[in-house]
Amino acid sequence: MTYTPADSYFGGSLAETDPAVAAALAGEARRQSDGIELIASENLVSQATLDALGSPMVNKTVEGYPGNRYYGGAEFADRVERLAVERAKKLFGAAYANVQPHSGSQANLAVFLAFLKPGATVLSMDLSAGGHLSHGASPNISGKWMNIERYGVDESGYLDYDQMADVARATRPELIIAGGSAYPRAIDFEAFREVADEVGAMFLVDMAHWAGLVAAGVHPDPVPIADVVTTTTYKNLRGVRGGIILSCRDDLDRKLNGAVFPGVQGSVILNAVAAKAVCLGEALRPEFRAYGEAVLANSRALAAALIERDITVLTGGTDTPIVVADLRPQGLTGAAASDALESAGLTPNKNGVPNDPQPPQVTSGLRFGSSAGTARGLDQDIFTQIGHWIADVLEALGAGDPGSVATRVRDEVAELVSHHPIYR
Repeated sequence: MTYTPADSYFGGSLAETDPAVAAALAGEARRQSDGIELIASENLVSQATLDALGSPMVNKTVEGYPGNRYYGGAEFADRVERLAVERAKKLFGAAYANVQPHSGSQANLAVFLAFLKPGATVLSMDLSAGGHLSHGASPNISGKWMNIERYGVDESGYLDYDQMADVARATRPELIIAGGSAYPRAIDFEAFREVADEVGAMFLVDMAHWAGLVAAGVHPDPVPIADVVTTTTYKNLRGVRGGIILSCRDDLDRKLNGAVFPGVQGSVILNAVAAKAVCLGEALRPEFRAYGEAVLANSRALAAALIERDITVLTGGTDTPIVVADLRPQGLTGAAASDALESAGLTPNKNGVPNDPQPPQVTSGLRFGSSAGTARGLDQDIFTQIGHWIADVLEALGAGDPGSVATRVRDEVAELVSHHPIYR
């Protein structure tokens, strides 16, 4: 039997060949365009990144590393991966970079595999204090396979360095992790380095939530201090979803490369690697520093506006794109508040707070981020207005009737974002 592909297979549009998927994607495009994205782990990629993701590189499969692949036909795959590696090393001043991890969690898992055996002791920030699932939370493979010890925050919400040091001395971890997903302040990497050296631990920094600020030179840089640094390439790096592993050391390449492939991954998602190369190249441009400065200024403006409206902001401010609000004084849950704000055209995410009495599906807090709004050109004045819109909706929710306020805010948001279009 002879197979002849239909003309539409290579030439048909998505709308023609699969209208159901096309409709869903069009709806998502409208949702992003018509509202303001405030989820700290999201951003808006460039058209060039979209082009790389949708390129025929998606058809190519390789395993291994440039110059040592297990499949042929890898000339251009090698070229694009080398570009991504070179740009990552240049951007962060690293001696080593691996751009293959499919995600930040996958990058962290590779670090665990490279240096630890099951049952090893790891010290990381408690999830309830702002840590991350992949740093040893009990539902995650890292928490199931390793002995996890935790440090947290003090009564003001700041990282408790004395507790971290005391726990390290008592438990002698093999790996200490700094970084998290909902901790808004800059971290003293030197303090961690001193403790890690004292107890003989490797030191890992997960900078996924502020890597773009590091690249822009507006946040403390962990790369010269830590043994290994992991990050995602989205959030404030403004790129494709994926992970990177970095190190200032030139003696860890074999362990880390082997831990990624064949340790925790097989073939490379090459179109994603091409898109990583694009976003890393964009971050090397002079204008990226202005973007990083604006991300930080906007998150601080948002925090100040919320505080002005008597909403509790953890630590009283932020040094990162992250702002975390504690809604317990308002008697609100994160789930209800998030739903109300989404109906108003503002999309944050519910988030736990220290000593949260609510379960993770409900929470007592909200997490906001400034990266996506900044990418579409929103400035400090607008982020101040966003803070007041948030407060208006939360006050109405607390009074039991958020509907009319949410409608008014949604209309005002729509008018605002019409002047800041995306993907024209």
